[in-house]
Amino acid sequence: MTPSAESATTEPRDAADLHARIGAWFEVHARSLPWRTDPRPWPVMVSEFMLQQTPVVRVLPVFETWMTRWPTPAALAEEPVGEAVRAWGRLGYPRRAQRLHAAAAAIVERHGGEVPGTYEALRDLPGIGDYTAAAIASFAFGRRHVVLDTNVRRVLVRVAEGRQYPHTSVTKDERALATSLLPDERADRWAAATMELGAVVCTARAPRCEACPVADLCRWRRAGHPEHDGPTRRGQAWAGTDRQCRGRLLAVLRESADPVPKAELDLVWDDIGQRERCLDSLIDDGLVTPRPDGTFTL
Repeated sequence: MTPSAESATTEPRDAADLHARIGAWFEVHARSLPWRTDPRPWPVMVSEFMLQQTPVVRVLPVFETWMTRWPTPAALAEEPVGEAVRAWGRLGYPRRAQRLHAAAAAIVERHGGEVPGTYEALRDLPGIGDYTAAAIASFAFGRRHVVLDTNVRRVLVRVAEGRQYPHTSVTKDERALATSLLPDERADRWAAATMELGAVVCTARAPRCEACPVADLCRWRRAGHPEHDGPTRRGQAWAGTDRQCRGRLLAVLRESADPVPKAELDLVWDDIGQRERCLDSLIDDGLVTPRPDGTFTL
């Protein structure tokens, strides 16, 4: 039997032990985050968009400003999408702002301005995939769904399968494992607790096993922390990339209340070909608007 197949048949008593220990740890150590203290659907939805590939410490100030300015989907939908991109600041991946704006408009049009409460209706909104739909349905509405972000996946494969890292994408076996461990009640709390454990204790590079509430149950720890034996995991490059170039172009436009002349954009990147390609891609993505007078705006 393979490790994944074996772990997918977790004994109920083992699952109950994991639920109890991780849940008790979470009660004591959970960070006080605004989308937890105010788990209404719209704050939860905004947080899930912002937290994609972005750490909590960078999200918090932008989230607070965003919620003050746009406390409802209707408030956001009433503003031009460029304002959403501007307010996104330096969170990165600005198309998330564009998609959140589109989702807010769809909520107003299809759901009377209220974030829908089912996975299926959420999944049908622009920019919302499997993970985000499950997370919103779980955290905002208390529904029972498997919520598999990077932190949750890492905790589960280490504890139950004895592997350092999960696969690049969610596999059938991994989803079966997560489903087998899903509690009948308060599945949302289980998702939040395992997510928090992965974020602050069972981290990718420097796990603090001495602080883990289930260290004695962890197969990866018992096996001596074997190194990842799959494809090499490389960090995302940044310097000199199109992402960096696009970010610099957007920063100029974001920081100006007026349309920006092309000459000002030309100053931010020396490679003319790359700069023009990135500007064209921002226009194609709908993040930048060229004006008839040759200036540019968000």
